[in-house]
Amino acid sequence: MFVGTLTFDLLLGDVHSLKEKRSIVRPIVAELQRKYSVCAAEVGNQDLHRRAEIGCAVVAGDVAYVTEILDSCERFVAGRPEVMLLSARRRHHNDDDE
Repeated sequence: MFVGTLTFDLLLGDVHSLKEKRSIVRPIVAELQRKYSVCAAEVGNQDLHRRAEIGCAVVAGDVAYVTEILDSCERFVAGRPEVMLLSARRRHHNDDDE
């Protein structure tokens, strides 16, 4: 079993409130879940209205599949015009990890 995690640090565009932030972040999280069948959520920077941290995870029996899905998720988020992707941190875990 292989688990891949990916955390995005995002800078939001012209956002002036947490309500506006939610209107941008929620559709991104929902689309990641729907399109790529990953577990996704806003995991950090909840109190900042111009920054967001989104995490996603995928579990599979093949590390190549995990990598392919995480690559697709990263391309999707990087291509969103309403956010700027500042960084993407990726980790792979398997049964042999302690």
